[in-house]
Amino acid sequence: MRLGVTLPQNWKFDPRTDLVRGARKAEELGYDSVWVAERVLYPQDQTGIHRLTEYGDGAWPDVYRKVLDPIVAMTMAATVTSRVRIGASVLLPPLHLPYRLANSLAAIGAISGGRVVAGLGTGWSVDEFAATAPRPMAERGAALEEFLDVADAVWGPDPASFENERYTLWPAETGPKPAERIPVFLGGWSPKPLERIARRADGWLPVMVPPAQVASTLTDLRKRAEEHGRDPQAIRCIAIIALGGEFVRVETADRPPYQGSIEQILGDVAELGAAGVEEALTLPNISRDIEEYSDLLAEFHAAFGAAGIWPPGFRRHPGRPTGRDVRARRLLCSCRSVVERSLTARLRY
Repeated sequence: MRLGVTLPQNWKFDPRTDLVRGARKAEELGYDSVWVAERVLYPQDQTGIHRLTEYGDGAWPDVYRKVLDPIVAMTMAATVTSRVRIGASVLLPPLHLPYRLANSLAAIGAISGGRVVAGLGTGWSVDEFAATAPRPMAERGAALEEFLDVADAVWGPDPASFENERYTLWPAETGPKPAERIPVFLGGWSPKPLERIARRADGWLPVMVPPAQVASTLTDLRKRAEEHGRDPQAIRCIAIIALGGEFVRVETADRPPYQGSIEQILGDVAELGAAGVEEALTLPNISRDIEEYSDLLAEFHAAFGAAGIWPPGFRRHPGRPTGRDVRARRLLCSCRSVVERSLTARLRY
């Protein structure tokens, strides 16, 4: 399996320097990919229709504040690295004009030497749709499909052309073209997005889904893909996991996935690998500053490298836990709660 990491992208970090430092650090440590997210705004009113989910108080997590534009962030990361893949987890095509977004990703694919991975979703925020979307929120599934059609044209050979009831691209040269084909991974865990993945995506991007469910869903996706005339083994999977807690062994049968002792967490990750997951994407971007972010990157890679799950050559920090270790574990504790609060809303469509 490979290991990816999200970049420092929100209000806690200096956009002039910290994202660049984070990308370089991840490449230096041996991560395989770096990822960015898309959040357009942070609403002042978080009640009623503006709530994140119907659970709890519905408040948006603090990490959603002032998130650096993902296209800008991907471009910055591409220009200061040479090996890691540059991923989006996730971009929201329904909030964009399809041609402009496809052309921007193609340009990043060109300047990066073909290292772009397009993780895409439909979005869930009524505020973001009201502020930016070319189409109504109720049409977000269709808008994502439309983007995929436009991207096929823009990323393919010239002359590119596309026409539907909304847009017309008469035969034209477009570019620069991506240096390598851009793989598309889609989120979702309900029937509509899973069917979309089976029909036309390169892979699935599950968020904090238990290993057993990842295994069964991936099997189902590959069966559906075969029914659509596709090679079932071409359906790939990159799992997003958030490590949390104090890494204390949990003896109860209902232990949440990716929590408990290091051994239990490593067992979960090993199950993902056995299920056919090719890469795990960790979420350490809840750290308070770039120094803590860098510490977390080193801790993650060392721990999992020592277990033989990630690339060899990295060792767990020796001796008793340091102050840095304890601080990192406390920070990680809140990561799972952030994901749980947004999971239902993010993956509904």
